[in-house]
Amino acid sequence: MTTFSLGTAGIAFICTLIIGPFIIRWLQRRSAGKSISDEGPASHMVKEGTPTMGGLIFLIPIIVLTIVANLVEGDRWSILLPLVGIIVLGTMGYVDDLGTLIGRIQSGLTWKLKFGLLVLFSIAVGLVLYLALDVESLNVPWVGQFSLGPAYIVIAAVTVFATVISVAISDGLDTLCGGTGAIAIASFGVIAVGQEQDFLVRFAFTTVGALLGFLWFNAHPAKVFMGDTGAMALGGTLAIIALMTGHWLLLPVIGIVFVLEASSDIIQVGWFKWTRRRSGEGRRVFRMAPLHNHFEMGGWSEPQIVTRFWLIGMAGGILGIALALQVPG
Repeated sequence: MTTFSLGTAGIAFICTLIIGPFIIRWLQRRSAGKSISDEGPASHMVKEGTPTMGGLIFLIPIIVLTIVANLVEGDRWSILLPLVGIIVLGTMGYVDDLGTLIGRIQSGLTWKLKFGLLVLFSIAVGLVLYLALDVESLNVPWVGQFSLGPAYIVIAAVTVFATVISVAISDGLDTLCGGTGAIAIASFGVIAVGQEQDFLVRFAFTTVGALLGFLWFNAHPAKVFMGDTGAMALGGTLAIIALMTGHWLLLPVIGIVFVLEASSDIIQVGWFKWTRRRSGEGRRVFRMAPLHNHFEMGGWSEPQIVTRFWLIGMAGGILGIALALQVPG
């Protein structure tokens, strides 16, 4: 079954390479060029006009191949959760991306509506996991597995919400989000192999294959950005896979890059507001948040930042897998 799962990864990669140019041309015809905010690094202004919503390039193969490879078998209905999740979040992200296009009147989601919808989605995931799939466990390295009962619904909802936001924040440099996302999902895919969750293994590696295909077009200088269309779907996929393995406690380890990115944003905003209240002048911890912008403002090139963040993500993935193996059977 692992061989078949790796095969679907290869097929997803090839399919993404095939449809990528067509989707990029379609986005260009729709004038889907991204508008770059003046608040970001000045070096990013050259990226203005690059097509966004490129998450469609990897979402379409994932959805199609998941239906073909999993749902044709009637006893694999639990894969509906990550499948529906990737569709719902991809759609939310697509609508939100409409508000970032050049020359368009703001038509994306307001932040309140976006957060509200994400909260509802996160709660729905928690309810489905607990009530429909009987997933409520916490695996703790060296200690064992624990059943959390109804409290799991809240924990799952918070996990999904936080992961989606963290991954979306990381989508700021070419191949950063896609590469680190592929590493994290591959790590949980390996963990699922040890649990013999064949359907989840297939879904994870199909996602990884499609993401690798997307990186072909997103390589610096990017021909297309994934946008929230891809980033929100990617974050939700990572969270759901982690929850279904029971190793969601390892998300901060395997997804270390996303934790660093989101934490830097929280610290920057919190410190700025706190110091402004105390002294009337807001101060910053980082040159610019999130963290990848801090290093970019410090003189690191975009490929240097991405490569080093990938290395950190790989180290986190290896450590996470090692920790997962330490849970008593």
